[in-house]
Amino acid sequence: MRKKLLFIIALLFQLQIYAQVEDAWVYFNDKENVTQAISNPISILTQQAIDRKAAHGIPIDFRDVPVNESYITQLKNAAGISVWAKSKWFNAVHVRGTQSDIDALLNLSFVDQIEYANGDLNTSRRPGPTANKFEIESTRINFNYGNTQNQVEMLNLHLLHQSDYTGDGIVIAVLDSGFPGVNTISAFQRLRDAGDLLDGYDFVDRDPDVYAFASNDHGTRVLSTMAAYVEDQFVGTAPDASYYLFRTEDVFSENPVEESYWVEAAERADSLGVDIINTSLGYKSYDDPDYTYSSADMNGQTAFISRGAGIASEKGMLLVNSAGNSGASGVNAPADSPDVFSIGAVDQNGMYASFSSQGNTFQPSHKPDVMARGASSSIINSGGGISQNNGTSFSSPILAGGVACLMQAVPDLNASEIKQIIRESSSQYNFPDYLMGYGIPDFDLALNNALSLIDSVEVDLRIYPNPVVDRLNFIFPPDTESVQVYIFDALGKVIIDETIQAESPSINLSSLSSGIYLSRMESGQESKIFKLIKE
Repeated sequence: MRKKLLFIIALLFQLQIYAQVEDAWVYFNDKENVTQAISNPISILTQQAIDRKAAHGIPIDFRDVPVNESYITQLKNAAGISVWAKSKWFNAVHVRGTQSDIDALLNLSFVDQIEYANGDLNTSRRPGPTANKFEIESTRINFNYGNTQNQVEMLNLHLLHQSDYTGDGIVIAVLDSGFPGVNTISAFQRLRDAGDLLDGYDFVDRDPDVYAFASNDHGTRVLSTMAAYVEDQFVGTAPDASYYLFRTEDVFSENPVEESYWVEAAERADSLGVDIINTSLGYKSYDDPDYTYSSADMNGQTAFISRGAGIASEKGMLLVNSAGNSGASGVNAPADSPDVFSIGAVDQNGMYASFSSQGNTFQPSHKPDVMARGASSSIINSGGGISQNNGTSFSSPILAGGVACLMQAVPDLNASEIKQIIRESSSQYNFPDYLMGYGIPDFDLALNNALSLIDSVEVDLRIYPNPVVDRLNFIFPPDTESVQVYIFDALGKVIIDETIQAESPSINLSSLSSGIYLSRMESGQESKIFKLIKE
């Protein structure tokens, strides 16, 4: 009996120690050789990444410089600390250890601050709004689409394919949970033969062989909706795009470190010159309830992954994410971010699928953004077979493939402009709701609208200051008497529609909330789009 009691006491002691292990982000206060790295960007980015940023006016800055590896080494050598991920954008690392061991890191001169995944341990609780992992509910060109005909034609995407816009030249990163079979099965042979299966990395197991993990094929199925090809039976929405595959999801547990893996992969994608990121994952609830977000935390600013998505967007990439399969329980992170194009699910008739996560007032922009088929979507599994799965996990990549085709057709437009044009083409743009957002896009209409915009002569009109505090001023070109100005909010809706006269070339924007807006100026057949920052 005494031995049994001692065993129970020892077991309880071990459980107590285990319960004290915490996850946290440790932020550093500087980096090394920043000026030198920025002046020689090829030392930290690929040429494709540099070219993409230059084409869209994206600056190379402090965030592009890698984390100081000597700092990471010192953390690894600290008592009780293990390092699980790193982020150059946040200049931070994800660590695990007891609270006392993590707090001791503040004694290191290069540590700026610590943020615990358990918000109760932070000096001030993180503001505001929670995320269940998306579960899968199973059950050129004149392509014969076969099984994918409905999910392609619903978006009028076949018309872009017929004009030879199939994603060629566009680079997509897929961040998911496993990609077994992509390197071997015949449905991806066309992709491999074209050299469009670029590379991959497993951030969970730190393995350069992204195909080694074979316990989950969610990523394989997600990728297939964009990239797979089986003659007369199956055609993905962007069959000629190029793809990087990154495993960031650990299917065996739910822990905030998966958010850190995602941010790390997004940073890798940016450095490689990726144009589009598709993620069919979402986060809200964790195995440790202290780490779980509340519904109010789904505000686009609280979750680490959502904040990372905001930086990824600033870097010029277009982020497409599943809205989630939580129905009325709402969207998860990072789909809650206003910088993420969040995709809900409809059935073959274009009707709302009951599992598709609904938006609410917690999100700073209207969610979901748009819809694609996610009920009984046609996919390729790791065995090479064609089947049907349910979930916004599949409506997201189906839509992302369409984005790639449109991006190929109008390469001069940036990510924000592409998203806005897609919204404006959608079936309920003028009356969005929380079930279907702006509705189902029409990519043929989006392309025609984009080409009309590009074909028009750009207004030789300048504005200042930008960022603006209250009054925005205009410098008119010669012989121009007036300009029509439209300003769109984060929902993509027109909030200002005003004619600016040359004799009074300014507008008062003091009533606008701080944030980033998109504006369009028109004069006759001429137009110009620009990003407006309100301080």
